[in-house]
Amino acid sequence: MERRKFINLLGHGTVAVTLLPYAVSCTTNEKKSVKIQGVPASASDDLLLADGLSYQKLISYGELINEVDSFGINNDFLCFIPLDNKTDEGLLWVNHEFPSPLFLHGNTNAETKTKEEVEKEMYNVGGSIVHIKEVDGSWQVQQNTEWNKRVTGLTAIPFNWDEPIKDAKEGIGTLGNCAGGYTPWGTVLTCEENYQDCYGDRLSSETEISESYYGWEKHYPYAPEHYGWVVEVDPKTGEAQKHIALGRCAHECATVVQLDDERLVVYTGDDKNDECLYKFISSEPNSLKEGTLYVANVEEGKWIPIDIEQSPKLKEKFSNQTDALVYLRESSDLLGGSKLARPEDIEIDPVDKSVLVSLTNNIPKENFYGEILKVEETDQNHESLTFKASTYIAGGEEEGFACPDNMVFDRKGNLWFTSDISGSNMNKPPYEKFKNNGLFLVLREGKQKGKAIQVASAPVDAELTGPWFSPDCKTLFLSVQHPGSKSKSLDQLTSNWPDGGNSVPKSSVICLKGDLINKVQGLT
Repeated sequence: MERRKFINLLGHGTVAVTLLPYAVSCTTNEKKSVKIQGVPASASDDLLLADGLSYQKLISYGELINEVDSFGINNDFLCFIPLDNKTDEGLLWVNHEFPSPLFLHGNTNAETKTKEEVEKEMYNVGGSIVHIKEVDGSWQVQQNTEWNKRVTGLTAIPFNWDEPIKDAKEGIGTLGNCAGGYTPWGTVLTCEENYQDCYGDRLSSETEISESYYGWEKHYPYAPEHYGWVVEVDPKTGEAQKHIALGRCAHECATVVQLDDERLVVYTGDDKNDECLYKFISSEPNSLKEGTLYVANVEEGKWIPIDIEQSPKLKEKFSNQTDALVYLRESSDLLGGSKLARPEDIEIDPVDKSVLVSLTNNIPKENFYGEILKVEETDQNHESLTFKASTYIAGGEEEGFACPDNMVFDRKGNLWFTSDISGSNMNKPPYEKFKNNGLFLVLREGKQKGKAIQVASAPVDAELTGPWFSPDCKTLFLSVQHPGSKSKSLDQLTSNWPDGGNSVPKSSVICLKGDLINKVQGLT
């Protein structure tokens, strides 16, 4: 937690580029060959793992974390923050992306939901802060400690901005919490993605608010402009703020790089068809407010400033910079931002400093399988305004995966990533060969170098999300999100994971361990 400066030592020794609450070493000069036998694609209602992996369930939806609060639903992004620099004890931040009305209260009709039912949905999104400790090789939730707390769709969260947002200085709640990031000062960034599902949306100040999927606005008519932000949370206190300078869109993640002078670069993507990739460059040390937001033009390899003082087009359209950030998609269209295939997670390669971006798919344009885009900033400088883009790895039947989503690098620079085939498309053309969603590994060295090897298969309807390594790199924390999400009723469940039998499915956090994780990282 005292680590303030970004470690940037090039060569074959230690290299750390993305900010983590602990340094991760990436040694590439050892050429030990590791052979991995992947797991075949599966449509079974189970969490299947490759040889050399085992899992332990850590916590599931609805379990109490203190005397009054329970763990939320549909967990996504994970972030482990060590306590007192310990490797075996810390706080686990967990995103809760969206409600599941069937499993929360049973009423799936947005038109007839009561205020109490909406409030239950609001409570179960946001995030959980859970105190965990490794005891005799097993991770355990520490019940009823001072650290365990919730941030929900009912929590008042101020805007980190000088001007009000739609006549308010704060928004009520955080929601659509998908992926995220970590700051140099030990706080978590959680990203509000599909906010339109809860309060609808207004694409510009001149349009009407669209109707939402969940119907929250019928009881709580909050402005949709209060959502779609990167939200910073202090895991020790639960205090939060929404960062306007990073713009408003369906943020998937916020990946932070700290420059030598302690200014920040934050990469984020808008997870929607034909939307854009962004980066924020701060003008002050460790600031998420002072600076400039840029949108990527991938075809021309340049970052375009979203600043009304630098752009006549924006100045003609918007009366102030706040509106240009609030209606970010409109700004990006005016400036020529590249329309990408749902940019989701973003990670920095810890060896060559390139920026990897998951482009999940764009089904209306018949881009079914997606790819991981590689962005190489000029001179490996993250504040450069020019770059080169290429395909790092493409999805497809021959490659054995489709729809890449969340990613994480291990201490050797191997890439682990999950897939995000939607429940409505899973096991149907053109995705039937891939079956359920999975976890994949791309080795940096050896005979299997560069190939996507499936090492886990998720239960029915689920996706695996939020991979995050423990400080000793021997545990991969992983979310199993929305198993059974396509169930039509409690009598017609498509999944019974994790408890089996006739039980209701529950999103859960698991801990992956085993020889496979250790060997690919050169750990004993």
